[in-house]
Amino acid sequence: MEAIFSTIDSDFYMKKVIYKRFSKQEIADLPLAEFGGRIVVVFSEGEAERAVDFLLTQPFLGIDTETRPSFRRGKLNQVSLLQVATDEICFLFRLNMMGITPAIVRLLENTEVPMIGLSLKDDIVSLKRRQNFTPGRFIDLQKMVGQLGIEDMSLQKLYANFFGQKISKRQQLTNWDADVLSDRQKRYAATDAWACIQMYREIGRLEATHDYELIENEEV
Repeated sequence: MEAIFSTIDSDFYMKKVIYKRFSKQEIADLPLAEFGGRIVVVFSEGEAERAVDFLLTQPFLGIDTETRPSFRRGKLNQVSLLQVATDEICFLFRLNMMGITPAIVRLLENTEVPMIGLSLKDDIVSLKRRQNFTPGRFIDLQKMVGQLGIEDMSLQKLYANFFGQKISKRQQLTNWDADVLSDRQKRYAATDAWACIQMYREIGRLEATHDYELIENEEV
């Protein structure tokens, strides 16, 4: 009898709780999540070629972009940075300095290695403003979370929902066209791309196992 109840308890407690809408007020008290791997800033066409050669050997990639904010109505700045991450390393391509090189086009058009991001339509439009290309194998996490019943679409809320950790957004509105990016900017950019990999893996696990319970309200 004890063994039976142990099995039941184990099955009950193993289910992961996720929320249809995650309360933003709860995020402030969560522990901070940051990319802890190596960050490589890419300035030149040759460096981009070597980085892309490496990235296209990986099983999947996290991807994101940053643009210098504009505080004037009607003014739209070009995308400044493309960040592409694996679990251990993130490359920051300084597009404002070198543009979108042939190697970067090769990466963005690749149809073999999945490139995982959030709200990718906006990123692709921004990148195309610099250099036209045919989008390759992009996977948008916003579509995947909808299949689980989650309504939130922001990276910060989704990461908190899945992992109980917060991603700081303090660097979001900083100057991404600066001659030298600060360590905080680099860590922020890398974290956003790396977080997409972590969520992609976790969403895939939950879809395969159905090992989760969706809570309807916002209270955590």
